[in-house]
Amino acid sequence: MEYRRLGNSGVKVSEISLGSWLTYGGSVAEEQATACIERAYEIGINFFDTANVYMRGAAEEIVGRALRDFDRDSYFLATKVYFPMGEGPNDRGLSRKHITEQCHASLKRLGVDYVDLYQCHRYDEETPLEETLRTLDDLVRQGKVLYIGVSEWTADQISDALRIAGEMNLDRIVSNQPRYNMIQRQIEGEVMPLCEREGVGQVVFSPLAQGILTGKYRPGEAPEQGTRAADPESGRFMQQLMNEEVLSGVDGLHSVASDAGLSMSQLALAWVLRQENVSSAIIGASRPEQVDDNAAASGVTLSEDMVSEIDKILHGVTRFE
Repeated sequence: MEYRRLGNSGVKVSEISLGSWLTYGGSVAEEQATACIERAYEIGINFFDTANVYMRGAAEEIVGRALRDFDRDSYFLATKVYFPMGEGPNDRGLSRKHITEQCHASLKRLGVDYVDLYQCHRYDEETPLEETLRTLDDLVRQGKVLYIGVSEWTADQISDALRIAGEMNLDRIVSNQPRYNMIQRQIEGEVMPLCEREGVGQVVFSPLAQGILTGKYRPGEAPEQGTRAADPESGRFMQQLMNEEVLSGVDGLHSVASDAGLSMSQLALAWVLRQENVSSAIIGASRPEQVDDNAAASGVTLSEDMVSEIDKILHGVTRFE
């Protein structure tokens, strides 16, 4: 496993990280989740990502229990705050009240004294950015959070946060967690250039486009039972990509992967990791074998000819906006 700095910070995280969105506490039983986490740790993955909203806290509890036998200083643990965790008017967003209460709740569920990375899961239009950033800075000063990040923020929102942090002498954002893969490349326009200049690393989710880039969904064929696309809950996040045009384009990548001696998953992950601004790519796994396959993408270098061939094959289905 290769490691990269998280943005311009001094901490190093594994190029492949293990997440728990739509899996742990939901479609994947705890025994399977624990097996995946233990295998990831065994092969050198030190970055584990979750969020309070994933299965309303259940994912954090499962991740925490799976990691409790490992030395706390040997892994990098990230969680998030923003989405509703109750029915009350203050049970959501990025107010001082919600962030503080949810940080404490996450620490309890995870069974740790601090999280390495605390991320604003989305931008909150109803809370002053100064309030959010000051609260996060307070958590850093209290030792409950080591680094702060955001997820799915626009370039302007990230820029404003960095400016305010500088003016108020607050802890800076070190990472952004966007959706990014061979097909969904929207961050290349404004977000990635800004973050490269400012030292903010990308911790990308959905690098396999919810499994579409693994090649298991074929044009003209219905998704197999048991796959994510066949599940009404998780499949709803894939609808915009589950069409004949996209699946036919992805089908054309099989020859590229085969010629390179890579699985389709490894090809997709290596493509994401070719970007220097990407600190880590978050995978989801329901079996340890998937962890092994995906982790093998670390350290793989794709030639310029291969990247050009991929662009040619996916021309017309790649999304930049």
